[in-house]
Amino acid sequence: MGCKVCPFWVGYLLVNPLRRFIHDPEKILGPYVQAGMTVLDVGCAMGFFTIPLARMVGSHGTVVCVDVQERMLHALLRRARKARVAERLVTRLCDGASLHLQDLGGRVDFALAFAVVHEAPDVPGFFFELSEALKLGATCLVAEPKGHVSAREFEHTLGIAHKVGFESLARPKISRSYTALLQRVAPRNER
Repeated sequence: MGCKVCPFWVGYLLVNPLRRFIHDPEKILGPYVQAGMTVLDVGCAMGFFTIPLARMVGSHGTVVCVDVQERMLHALLRRARKARVAERLVTRLCDGASLHLQDLGGRVDFALAFAVVHEAPDVPGFFFELSEALKLGATCLVAEPKGHVSAREFEHTLGIAHKVGFESLARPKISRSYTALLQRVAPRNER
C-alpha cells in the first residue's frame, strides 16, 4: 500500500461520530464477527471500525490493525486506550511492498478492507497476502467508495481476488460503497 494514501488529517474526519449514521460499524460487521475471533483490519487508519471490532471480538479475541501511516496507528492506540480495548489490538506498519502478515498464515477468521484496496499499488499482492492470512473458509468484507472507484474498477478488483483463491458470497448493501463479501476457498498457487 502507499501510492495514493489518504492524508493523515483526513483520519480525524473518518472517525467523526456522525459517520455512524452512514456507516454503522456494528450493523455492517455484526453479521460476520463473533467473540474470540482473530480479525484483520487492513487500512485501519484511526480506528473507526477497529474500536467496534475490538468490542465485538471480546477479551479473548484479537484485532490485527494494519496501516501504512505510523501516525494513524499511534492515534488508533490512543483512542483504543481511552475505549479500554487496547489490549485486544495488535498494530502493524505496512509498506508498498507488503502488508507484513506472514506470521498470521491461516489464522485469521475475518478481514475488513474498507476503502483501502484502491490505495494498494499491487492489488494482486494485496489479495495474495490476505488469502495467506485467512483460514480456509474465512471471509473478507471489501468495500470501496463510489466517489473514488467506478463499478467497472470494482469488478476488476473482484476478478483479481478470484484469481488468488477468493469466491464472492454476497454483495451487502453499504451506503456510498461497492461491496463484496469474499470467502477464501482455495490455497494460493501463484501470484
